[in-house]
Amino acid sequence: MNILLIGSGGREHALAWRLAQSPLCTRLFTAPGNPGTARHGTNRADLAVADHAAVAAFCAAEAIGLVVVGPEAPLVAGLVDDLKAAGIRTFGPTRDAARLEGSKGFTKDLCAACGIPTAAFARFTALEPALAYVRRQGAPIVVKADGLAAGKGVTVAETLDQAEDALAALFADPGAEVVVEECLFGEEASFFALCDGTRAIPLGTAQDHKRVFDGDRGPNTGGMGAYSPARVVTPEIEARVMAEIIAPTLAGMRARGCPFTGILYAGLMLTADGPKLIEYNTRFGDPEAQVLMPRLASDLVPALLSACDGDLSGIGLEFDAQRAALTVVMAAAGYPGAVVRGSAIRGVEAAEGDGVFVFQAGTRAEDGQLLADGGRVLAVTALGDSVTDAQARAYAAVARIDWPEGFCRRDIGFRAVAREAGEG
Repeated sequence: MNILLIGSGGREHALAWRLAQSPLCTRLFTAPGNPGTARHGTNRADLAVADHAAVAAFCAAEAIGLVVVGPEAPLVAGLVDDLKAAGIRTFGPTRDAARLEGSKGFTKDLCAACGIPTAAFARFTALEPALAYVRRQGAPIVVKADGLAAGKGVTVAETLDQAEDALAALFADPGAEVVVEECLFGEEASFFALCDGTRAIPLGTAQDHKRVFDGDRGPNTGGMGAYSPARVVTPEIEARVMAEIIAPTLAGMRARGCPFTGILYAGLMLTADGPKLIEYNTRFGDPEAQVLMPRLASDLVPALLSACDGDLSGIGLEFDAQRAALTVVMAAAGYPGAVVRGSAIRGVEAAEGDGVFVFQAGTRAEDGQLLADGGRVLAVTALGDSVTDAQARAYAAVARIDWPEGFCRRDIGFRAVAREAGEG
């Protein structure tokens, strides 16, 4: 069948690489795509993803049998709804179901109603009540923009001054809504589940690194690197996550008339009281997809089709249990702030091979050169016999890439590496 993949980031390059390997995939189109996705199919940069009628017309013209929506914005905008209404099989949640990511307040209210373990919280639509609340609660405390913020709308305020500054910045925008949460303590992990509206199957674990600088310092980003599996999520913890977080979420969404089909990406805090939900994303993570896809040993396409059809009962996804994957994000100088575009990147092909993949994100091809064209630009990914091995191989590949204008963290996977050293 012909498949259309929506998106242009490193996540989409990893998905394109995996989807193109399926025996079921005849042709793969990516809209708009990037130079990396073009290696696995045909980019359609001319297709305006925000024009849902145009996307539906393209699907009809090219006999598209499956649409896979990568990023969150088209999901929240209702692309899945409109394509399904046109009779096009589309993987991802509807607009109403995507509120799990599109509105942190919606998710917190669902947690409260369904008994899902999460941080204590309050919602605000005005600055003064929010300021009064944080002054009563004290620091540390977490301030979140209610809507989509590309992973950067969260402030973990260690002082009241930081919390007040974050609130003032968010409420500077008219109509802002804010969630203020207690600060949970423990180790963070990402848990992925493939859902068909009624049931879910686990789709792997990872640990992301949000802060821009080594040692988890600096502002939050969309993610500076990740590794998989996150062995801190033991089989016992996975069972609790499925029973206490994922299952009641699916039941609560069905009860609200918006059953969830797609990827539930649960950001977890593993506290002394057990796993608690920090927030949901409703799609593959970025950069988590870049470590999940290389470890996936099963064909992804049949699983996505079965989820679309509302029946995952016969599906099992296998991951390479013997190997870890680690990805290092190379970003343009200045990220997550303003960046300079257009610098040349060399050595990508020399860095690849033997279990090393360079997934492209903010890149463009021009006059035979690969140029930086965004904040997060490359995700240099390696498989290894352990996280320590994968880390060494990923950073060796980073060293083969010639891009003076880029930078990366040098400690991706540090918790797992320390844990493995202790076990050794």
